[in-house]
Amino acid sequence: MTRTRILALGTTLALSLSACEGLREAMTAHVDVAAHAGSQELSVTHFADLLGNSQLPLQREVALDVANVWIDYQLVAHAAARGDSLGDTSAVDQAMWSQIAQARVGMFYETLSQRWATPPEPGEAQYNQGEWLAARHILFRVPAAATAEQRDSVRRAAESVRGQVTPANFAAMARRHGQDGSAEQGGYLGVFGRGAMVPEFEAAVAAMQPGQISPLVQTQFGYHIVQRSPYGEVAEDFANEYRQRYAQVAESTYLAQVEESGNVRVRANAPQLVRRIAQNPEQYRSDKAVIASSSAGDLTAARLVQWINSYPPDMQVRAQLQQAPDSMLPLFVRNVVRNELVLKQADSAGVQIAEEELSAMRSAFSSALMGLWGRLQIDPDSLRSTAATDEERERIAASRADTYLQQVVRQQAPYVPVPLPVQTVLREKYASRMNDTGIDRALERAEQIRVTAESERAAQQPQSQVPMPQGAPAPQGGTPQQGGPPPPPRP
Repeated sequence: MTRTRILALGTTLALSLSACEGLREAMTAHVDVAAHAGSQELSVTHFADLLGNSQLPLQREVALDVANVWIDYQLVAHAAARGDSLGDTSAVDQAMWSQIAQARVGMFYETLSQRWATPPEPGEAQYNQGEWLAARHILFRVPAAATAEQRDSVRRAAESVRGQVTPANFAAMARRHGQDGSAEQGGYLGVFGRGAMVPEFEAAVAAMQPGQISPLVQTQFGYHIVQRSPYGEVAEDFANEYRQRYAQVAESTYLAQVEESGNVRVRANAPQLVRRIAQNPEQYRSDKAVIASSSAGDLTAARLVQWINSYPPDMQVRAQLQQAPDSMLPLFVRNVVRNELVLKQADSAGVQIAEEELSAMRSAFSSALMGLWGRLQIDPDSLRSTAATDEERERIAASRADTYLQQVVRQQAPYVPVPLPVQTVLREKYASRMNDTGIDRALERAEQIRVTAESERAAQQPQSQVPMPQGAPAPQGGTPQQGGPPPPPRP
């Protein structure tokens, strides 16, 4: 819970256009720049070269991502050249709102959970009811491309082992014959709820009494010998799972009540706006368009950007939002609004994290910034010893940051992400912007660069020395290819 993107000018006689050349340049000069960051500009020419000479897909979304990384690196360099460690604790705390909010909500839930009813102590009777299951198994894998003969061979091997397995030796036999990761644990799969396993496997476990061993069970993975675990072997795991599920039900009930009492209203245009925000969040960083409202206030586009950016990158929330059907996007918005409502309740309860924890978060922020300076080779002390003026330091820092980005897109250096809190403080403090028209022009030029490079590579390939088949027409001029037969006689 608590836890991204044509110009077409017809050509006519150039006489009248040349008379207005100066005006035309003045009107289109802005499209020669793809992005600005601090005192630096990313020219269309340089950006096109960066993209065209890489192996990156020449897509607008990719170009926007690269341009955003360029902005981040340049702002990091800008701060380094000025010796700015971004020490404004108010700005840092605001940028770290996600981490702080998670900590506060965690504390708030600790308080809530103490008020939730204590679950009854689980025992063997509840386990035997079969709402939760536990099992060991011995898997004999069958490759997806196995022939019928190969499948029969695996089945016969499994049947042979089944004839030797008993409740007493099951774990040892699983370690010896099992062909999946559970073998090291004697085939133990833990406690699981209904629907967690493939249907054939679940049905086999549920059909047995605790302690019993099944006949061979066939699933998409192969053949299994399955034992439903006796209660005595899994009592502690079952109790933990039972309490955890009980707490999940209590939490879900609480959240449903929060949403119902919060009077959540999602705007009709929410799906379209959410998808546009996911395509290019930076464009909506300050957008006040309302997506939904509740007793916690309005959820604006800018606030949704903060929430989207707060998810870990490996969750790929932006990609999921762009691919999701319109019917799913209001549910995502409702979940975000529900989070806002819980935060409001934590505010009302006066929940605050300890100063020591807040200090640790601020230290992590500073460490992340210094780590970036080190990776980009733009440490402020090094810059001061290298250059005497602010202008020279900025030039050196900007050049090093740009060089590192070139190495990244050419797969010559690892990508170093700028953590969201650092990015947020930098973009709030220093000017930066992206030029959509410049991005489009850079993409067009990058495509031309790549086509030219591919043509040059093809031209450098040695010509084929394969002989021409008999009866094939001779090359122009009647000269046969090297090593080939002479041209056919003329009639």
